[in-house]
Order: sequence, then C-alpha cells, then structure tokens
Amino acid sequence: MKKILLFTALILPLLAGCKKDPPEPVDEYTIEERARDGLYDLMKTVYLWYNYIPTVKVTDYPGPEEILDAITYKPKDRWSFIMSWQEYLAMREGTFVGHGIRMALDSENKVRVVSLYTGSDLWPGGVRRGWIVKAVNGTPVAPIFISGDDAAYTALMGPSTAGVTNSFTFERPDGTQVTYSSTKATFTINSVSSPKVLDLTSGKTGYFAFDTFIEPSEQELNNVFAGFKSAGITDLIIDLRYNTGGFMSIAEQLSSLVLETADTTKLCYTLKYNDLIGPDWDENYKFVRTTSPLGLDRVVFITTRSSASASEVVINSLKPYVSVTLVGDTTHGKPTGMDGFGFPFPSQTNPSPDFKYVFFPITFEYLNSLGEGRFYDGMVPDVKAADDITRDFGDPEEASLAAAIAFLEGRKAESAVPCTRSRIWSEGDQLPKELFRDPPHLLLK
Repeated sequence: MKKILLFTALILPLLAGCKKDPPEPVDEYTIEERARDGLYDLMKTVYLWYNYIPTVKVTDYPGPEEILDAITYKPKDRWSFIMSWQEYLAMREGTFVGHGIRMALDSENKVRVVSLYTGSDLWPGGVRRGWIVKAVNGTPVAPIFISGDDAAYTALMGPSTAGVTNSFTFERPDGTQVTYSSTKATFTINSVSSPKVLDLTSGKTGYFAFDTFIEPSEQELNNVFAGFKSAGITDLIIDLRYNTGGFMSIAEQLSSLVLETADTTKLCYTLKYNDLIGPDWDENYKFVRTTSPLGLDRVVFITTRSSASASEVVINSLKPYVSVTLVGDTTHGKPTGMDGFGFPFPSQTNPSPDFKYVFFPITFEYLNSLGEGRFYDGMVPDVKAADDITRDFGDPEEASLAAAIAFLEGRKAESAVPCTRSRIWSEGDQLPKELFRDPPHLLLK
C-alpha cells in the first residue's frame, strides 16, 4: 500500500536583539494550536466530505475540538471525534474507569440499569439489569437523561478517575428503595457475554451478546464459536443491541466465523474514500481463515438504535452470502468509518513523536460485495421487538430474544415493555462508538 507522510512544519521566528534592547516577545505556538492547524489541513485532504468544509478563520478556534466542531459536515456527520492518546490506548485494550454500570431511559421515562459488571461494588447489593435508578448523590437522574445533557451527566458522575465515590439510589423490582455508595475503579470490558446453546424445535441454536469490537474480542469470539461448533448448533443469534462499533479487523473475524469459507478471495466489504485519495486508498477486504467457523445458512441479529458501525458492517457484509434476519429496532445508521491519525504527526525529523491526540475524522464509506451500503437512516428490522430491560441477556423470555426464537421456530413474536430508548449512557467512554481501521495511522498509508 502506498505510504503518505503527513507532518506539520513549524517555522519559528528568529530572535534578534542586543545587550541594550530586550528581546522581542515570542508567541508560543501551543500544542493545541498545532493540533488545530494540523487537523484543519488533514481534513481538507482525507475527510469524506472535504468539499463541504466551510472556509473559516482557523485562529478563531483555540484547539482541535473547536475547529472540528466548526468544519464537520452537519447534519450528516454525527461521528468524527478526537481522543487523547491515553484514552485511545485504554479503549484498544478494553479498559475503562467507572462504577461498572450502564444506564438507559426506558419507554416510560424511567432510568434503568442496562448492565452491571460483576466486579462492580454495586453487584453484592443485588443491583441488576432492570433496576430503576432514582438519583445519584441525591439528584434525580431522569430529568438529565430526558434532556440529553451530557455536561450535566458528566458533572453529576464526576471525573473518570479511580477513587471517585458516588451515591446511587435504586428502586428494586418490588418497589422498595435502597441507596448504595460506589467507588470508581478500573474495569476490563468483556465483549462476549451470556453464551448459551438453546434447544429449540428448529434445532440447536447458539446465542451470545456481543458488546464491542476490541482487540481482546478476538480470543473471546474464538472461544465461544469453538463451543458452538462442538455443540453442533445449526442456527445462531448474535445480540448486538448495545454494540456501538470498534475495530474493523474484529468485524472481519466475526463475519468469517459465521460464514466459514475456504475461499479467502471472497469479498467481505469494500472501503470507498473521497475522490482526492480514493484511487490510492480504496481497498477490498476479504473473508479470512478463522478457528471454528460455523458455516451457517442463516443468522439472526438482535439490534437497537445503539447497534452501529462495525455491528452494521457485519450485518451488511453477510447479507450477500447467508440469510440475515434483524430482530428488534432499526440500527443506528452509520455506513461510514474512520482512520485514526496520531498527533503530532510523524515527520522525517521526528518519526516517533510522543502522541497527544488521535484524530478520527470520517474518511470512508463501506459497501458489501453487491455494492450495497449508504444506509444513513439505519437498517430496518425484519421482526420488531422491544428491548426488555427487566430481563437479563440470554433469558428466553426477554422480549427481543423471545422474538428471535419465535422467528426461528416459525411462530409469531410478541413484544413487551418497558424497553430502552435509543441512547445508552456509558461511563468513561467505555465503549467504542465507531468503526476504526486499525492500527491508527501514525504514518498514513
């Protein structure tokens, strides 16, 4: 692949003076200003919608976050973002700092626990999926969730720092209330959860919830598919309801585990860049050899509005080859992805700088082998079903899973409430929200 090197050239003013005259003041070119200028120049080349970037006075913006907000193509681009290098490393490794809890607003405007890590200090108190969260530190949380006020949520929960303590007031399923104190700690994401084999009238069916596409997912997926292969399953339900994306290599692996093909020339998906860099950057990705592939004829995905990016890649890539059924709600609608660019950009004089930021502008669309994609309004489910958060993942009576089972058995599914609304509030940006080419381009390809 062709390599392009990006770098920012800094021209420092020469200082002149003598013993009698004080030196001229020197304007410090801060790292934030350098990042701002570098990002602006980068976007004009690699951004998918580069021709929609408005002309702005760059110096009116103090840093990269502000310039990015000013020049992204709205409303289509809902995703380009920046993270610190430390945040990127933590995300890649699957770690985050928090209480180990995720929450969502349900259809009745109540805030409920969506999931809780077993390592959370809230777990011993019996807190589980479906419990209502009434208040944090005595402040009612429902108005904040209803308003969608990120700043208010962050202020309420405090910094993503180990040792920060908050008080949670919950309403149990029996209607009683209880308050627990919880201290933030470091958690490692388990991307595969609740795997099981269901004995249905249609045959043995594998089920698992898949949380995110990160590096540790590779071994977790290999393990769960090995178990399914040993059990001799004939159908598969993959629960992507809260999976907001992650790394493309894992999407490629999951697609290949489902399909089982010895033909590694078979097209999985194509990346399409803008017309400035497309001829050099467009790339076809093939299915890969995997351990314990299943070779299924059909697969069911459980989806919600939080199912995005890499989740949608897997669904879209498999459609030309197997019977794909969506159960639940319409997906997020992100048929695009991004390359990551470490900043400061490496240069010939400094090929290995200490990175402060990683820029993630939208750089490509992806299409399946039939040229299908561009589903900006999301993928509509074949079977509508509620995300019933009163029951745990893998519970055959949970509304979405019950609907998937009913479909496989040829029965009519019945929905249930309460269900989540579209947004899941996760701590410390614990889950990738996008589709990344990995690793990030410290040097561009």
